[in-house]
Amino acid sequence: MVSDMEEVPVLIVGGGPVGLGLAIDLGWRGVDCLLVEQSDGTIFHPRANAINSRTMEFCRRWGIADTVRDAGAPPEFPATILYITGLQGYELARIERPTHGGRGPLPTTPERPQRCNQLWFDPVLRDRAGQFDSVTLAYETRFDSFERAEDGVIATLTDLKSGAVRRVRARYLVSCCGGRSAVPKALGVLWEGRPVLSYNLNIFIRVDELWRWTDKGQAAFYMLTYADGSQGALIELDGNSLWRLGVRNVDHEITAGNIDVDAVVRRAIGPKVPYEVVSALPWTCRSIVADRWADGPVLLAGDAVHQHSPAGGFGMNTGMGDAVDLGWKLAALVEGWGGDRLLQSYPAERRPVAQRNVRVATEANEEVYNPDLVPLIEDATPEGKAARAALGAEILERRSRQFISDGIALGYCYESSPVVWPDGSPPPAEDSMRYTPTTRPGARAPHGWIAEGRSTLDLFGRGFVLLAFDGGAGEGAGLEAAAQARSVPFETVSIGDPDLAALYERRLVLVRPDGHVAWRGDAAPDDPDAVLEVVRGATG
Repeated sequence: MVSDMEEVPVLIVGGGPVGLGLAIDLGWRGVDCLLVEQSDGTIFHPRANAINSRTMEFCRRWGIADTVRDAGAPPEFPATILYITGLQGYELARIERPTHGGRGPLPTTPERPQRCNQLWFDPVLRDRAGQFDSVTLAYETRFDSFERAEDGVIATLTDLKSGAVRRVRARYLVSCCGGRSAVPKALGVLWEGRPVLSYNLNIFIRVDELWRWTDKGQAAFYMLTYADGSQGALIELDGNSLWRLGVRNVDHEITAGNIDVDAVVRRAIGPKVPYEVVSALPWTCRSIVADRWADGPVLLAGDAVHQHSPAGGFGMNTGMGDAVDLGWKLAALVEGWGGDRLLQSYPAERRPVAQRNVRVATEANEEVYNPDLVPLIEDATPEGKAARAALGAEILERRSRQFISDGIALGYCYESSPVVWPDGSPPPAEDSMRYTPTTRPGARAPHGWIAEGRSTLDLFGRGFVLLAFDGGAGEGAGLEAAAQARSVPFETVSIGDPDLAALYERRLVLVRPDGHVAWRGDAAPDDPDAVLEVVRGATG
């Protein structure tokens, strides 16, 4: 039986973190949306684990940062990365990450990166999305197909419990359900890059306080390297008993049925450590970016347009950036104050970010250790000791950027965006590890404290915000009038703090609803109407 036609401004396909993040962002803005997910939402196997500072800043905006911080690995649990030959073997290198985890702010952000696996992160997002009256979550609902229609699309859905077929007319359709879904295929998306880097098996195990069985101490990651050249990763999940052991093969697929799982686990943790396998999941590591991210009212986000090596933990965080970039733009279009170029700006802004992140993750994933050293690292000999020291130095030099990546998290800039007003300033040098605050148009507006517990970032989200320093508030009257004439949400905030004025580099800085700089200057623009037309996506 087919139901009567339903109508909704935004239909989101896929209930993972990216789809839920978009639903939350739209719900936070009061925009009606329907999210459909064919599963019941249960996360039975650990997936993405790293929540970078930018994603935590989004969670702060949505009011769930504290919940996320407390949901996964305890914030006080060491964020250390240990390179070892096994928990009963030798230590090769130790990377400390004092800026990860914990509860205190950092100089560049009010939100430290955290480790909260999707086992817990997805339910937090789901609960928050469900708190908005404008968000409808439809689990156990399959997305079947869509067709283009006047002013949007018509989608066909099936309720998997009742078998009822639903028809939904939506102004915008956003696919957040991976590259194998029907939506990218219908758009004829082609993938650029390498579809297979390696074949992998994640083994979800339970071991109470594993660190009691080794002299290596507590660590977030035990990166395993063996003398035969094989590698693995043992990742702490909950600060107590849950762990994920990853193994890979570049030649053929591996599953729990074609490898000796017990031997793999024993090699990593030791022969006498009691453990339980909860589940095992094979997956394929890819390095690909879609050539198309949008086609009219149909948009793609997250794994539907970029798939990464897990090195660095960039994948889900990049997808959350997609969701937030789309959230304010879809809201602007639904509310009527955004121009058509907003949708054109989405791939222009986000695709270069994905390309860089995929490239950096792939480079980290494929770095090869010195082949003269690796065969010796498990030897209890002077030669083995020397090999371990040399390999450890190589790891520290080459691998730190995989785990310390503030430049990736906070330093991306929308260079070629058609809805940013450039000022001709030169782009900074690319640096994946270090983030340097800047208000160059397209960049994330910097964090600074405006009051106890209140960051400049807390000013952004609902609309455009003009920050006026050194008594420049009156000079923004033209921009404010231009916004009012176009019903663009706009607020001027005067700030007298000289340190914040120096941080923001210009007397006037216009910040978009997503927290990125749209325009800046030391005086009012000559044509404020032209600036507003560009940044709201009406002209370019």
